Amino acid sequence: MDREHFDVLIVGAGISGIAAGVELQRRSPWAKFVLLDALESFGGTWLSNNYPGARCDSDMFTYSYSFKPWEGAPIAPRALITDYLGDVIDEYDLGKQIRYNHKILNANWSDEDCCWEITAQVDGSEIAVFTANFLMMCQGYYRHREGHMPRWKNMNLFEGRFVHAQHWPDDFDCTGKRVVVIGSGATAATVLPALAGQAEYIIQLQRSPSYYIPRPNDDALATQLRQLDIPKEWIHEIIRQQMLKDSNELIQHCLDELDGAKQELLEGVREALGGTLPDDFVPSYKPWHQRACIIPDNDFFDAIKSGKASVATGEISEFTKTGIKLSTGEDVNADIVVAATGFNVNAFGDIEFSKNGQPFDMRNTITWRGLMFTDTPNFSWTIGHFRSASYTVRAEFVATLVSRMMNYMQDKGYACVTPRLAEADMGMELRPFWDEPDFQPGYAVRAANVLPRRGPEQPWRHSQDHRADKAFLETLEFKRESLHFERCAPAVTLSLST
Repeated sequence: MDREHFDVLIVGAGISGIAAGVELQRRSPWAKFVLLDALESFGGTWLSNNYPGARCDSDMFTYSYSFKPWEGAPIAPRALITDYLGDVIDEYDLGKQIRYNHKILNANWSDEDCCWEITAQVDGSEIAVFTANFLMMCQGYYRHREGHMPRWKNMNLFEGRFVHAQHWPDDFDCTGKRVVVIGSGATAATVLPALAGQAEYIIQLQRSPSYYIPRPNDDALATQLRQLDIPKEWIHEIIRQQMLKDSNELIQHCLDELDGAKQELLEGVREALGGTLPDDFVPSYKPWHQRACIIPDNDFFDAIKSGKASVATGEISEFTKTGIKLSTGEDVNADIVVAATGFNVNAFGDIEFSKNGQPFDMRNTITWRGLMFTDTPNFSWTIGHFRSASYTVRAEFVATLVSRMMNYMQDKGYACVTPRLAEADMGMELRPFWDEPDFQPGYAVRAANVLPRRGPEQPWRHSQDHRADKAFLETLEFKRESLHFERCAPAVTLSLST
């Protein structure tokens, strides 16, 4: 079988894969690369998340790329985000490097050839084989079309329609129906106002309340600067830095002034609800222990104030023919139940990894700075910030660092780089990859046993502080790191600059 060879194979054509492709073009023009995506088009999250009202719950000035100005409102719907990503692909001519409907089945590292061999299934049937010197995993961290689905008693008895937000049906119609949305996160807070205008009535049923941050969906400074004769690139960077600063200050305030921050957040909700604050909007956990939901232009609260929607708190005991019975004995009737219950972490895309033909379990490795793993050569994984900044901020940091690393290897004549523990690190305490006591979202807790591990200190952990990442990753000196470089003589070598 014929094999195509590339210097870099990027897995995924979503927000982080596109960033990796652009950074390679800009910083490593010598590198021949390809992007493989299992889905039918680009966008990743923004292709698969097609539930009503789907939008980014981070501000777009920081969720967008530093190199491509965002010119819209801070919170954007799915369609505008995919338009933006499509523009980036066109501007950087990435289309010719992307292969869609390529689901990677396995990846084997060969010490003899000093490269990866990747097998992909194309269009659900044909097999294609690639070799690559470096493998960049940019496919995200969850199963795009399979949401987290708790199993409740007697679900089979429910005679209405049951839908999960992660695989939304094309024929969904709730006109005149009574809808129950299970969940309390960003998806539930998005679906409720989107359906409130169609359904007879909609209830958000939550196990416990979340924090909400209602705010206008505009930025006064951005609006003012756009009225002046200022380059859009300058405006983008100014607002981007302001948003990062504001986010840092809010999170630090929540950590340092727990009681005061909680009251301030709750007061914002009270005002959004018109002066009342039911218990259904008072969380029991600390502010920012999980992500707070941004509510643009008050749409979630306006739906509730309209009398078309409400929020109820309670444990589900079981499903009935006509809806849901709570542990209190209360019945919640529904024609349609929508599960907005989160996602399942799928760190490495169900790819079967091996080294020299022998199965290799990534769970037994230890992360190096959250992007490479011990005893795993020429391999990186992009995982973004989840607390201190938008996902894209760290995705760009990782893409830049990997590009710098490959340039370093090219200049020094190295063909292989592998993180390795120093003797002093051998006995260190190992912890789950996500192990931040002040930040424990459900997906992180559920993923404790499916991800690589981390150590207690750098470089063997994943930073959640974008300021620290920026200060360090941009100036990191490879020769001072726990990285083992080799001048092996592979059958296929890194491309030479021309």
